[in-house]
Amino acid sequence: SNPLCSLLPGIKIEKEVANAFVKRKKRSSPYEYFEYYKSPMEQMHERCENYPPCDYLSDQIGFALAYNRYFG
Repeated sequence: SNPLCSLLPGIKIEKEVANAFVKRKKRSSPYEYFEYYKSPMEQMHERCENYPPCDYLSDQIGFALAYNRYFG
């Protein structure tokens, strides 16, 4: 019935197997916002960690001073 299946007769996946790979987005809940939202401090930490000189300096003198030196 599916034209794509007729083009690829050797590839057949059962519905349950396909659903294990492809996850549908569930309905949003009020708590879902907090899973995706990162605090400003966490964003600053990630920015410093992704920049090797800042990451190295933060180990030496602390995160706040290192971040302010490179990004502040």
